[in-house]
Amino acid sequence: MQSNEHTVTEWYKSSYSGGGQSDCLEVARGHAAVPVRDSKNTSGPAVLFSMNGWTSFVGALKNGHLDG
Repeated sequence: MQSNEHTVTEWYKSSYSGGGQSDCLEVARGHAAVPVRDSKNTSGPAVLFSMNGWTSFVGALKNGHLDG
């Protein structure tokens, strides 16, 4: 599922991103689903995660289950 970038506001980048532009995602708060987009393509589409899906994804990253 995708969202038009004009319907989602208040995007933020993780403090762990280091301020660089490589491999960063932006997330918007305050929605029933969690919109996520590529910070290098802010006019592009957003992928919508369920809250449970996003929580599981972030947990897997934090626990080292999804090494890049």
